[in-house]
Amino acid sequence: MNRFVVPLGFTAAGVFSIALWWNLPALGAFGNQMKQGGPLVAALIMLTILQFTFILERIWSLRKARGRGPLPAFLNEVRKRLHTNDVDGAIRACAAQRGSAANVIRAGLERYMQLREEGATKEKIVAETQAAIQEANGLEVPLLERNLIALSTIASIATMIGLLGTVVGMIRSFAALGHTGAVDAAKLAIGISEALINTAGGLFCAISGIVAYNVFVTRVDNFNYMMDEASYEAVQLLAASSDKR
Repeated sequence: MNRFVVPLGFTAAGVFSIALWWNLPALGAFGNQMKQGGPLVAALIMLTILQFTFILERIWSLRKARGRGPLPAFLNEVRKRLHTNDVDGAIRACAAQRGSAANVIRAGLERYMQLREEGATKEKIVAETQAAIQEANGLEVPLLERNLIALSTIASIATMIGLLGTVVGMIRSFAALGHTGAVDAAKLAIGISEALINTAGGLFCAISGIVAYNVFVTRVDNFNYMMDEASYEAVQLLAASSDKR
């Protein structure tokens, strides 16, 4: 069922964009100007809708990945509990926080408790705790980076479509100039208008997509860094507590 969600979403966005482009004159003077951009405007509208959808999805997903409370406060809470060898309390803090960082740390803590109950050696405890954290991290990172490539791709495609519309508009303009006799000012104006509208639409979609992509990449990198730092410190504290047994 899930494999049909993305194609259906693209189809719905395409149908809506074509319908909106066809009814642009109903929006008044601005709609009439947009309609003069030609059918490629419908493609730019579709890309803008998809881009806006991906941006909302990334905002929601990254907020969910952060968890219920501030991430630094949660990491400090886990650090304090591990300093006092309160592993059960750290696990409860992870369960209350939720989110990607909590899931990664909790996976390591639960594996540590399991190995400690089995009486495993310190080396085995540290190695398998690290493996559990890395495995959990490998499952969480793709969720954090999902749809970032789509944002980058949309920005690139929007630039190309805008450029294509510019070229088509200029071809029409030069075609109006190429006729013998008086220049057809109406056709010349339509061609120039088509070129500029597509240029503006492509640049708007591309600029907003690039900005959103860079913002989300920076947030994901910072999030990954905090998770890696917290996981490493958790392993070191757990290894130190194993020495005290």
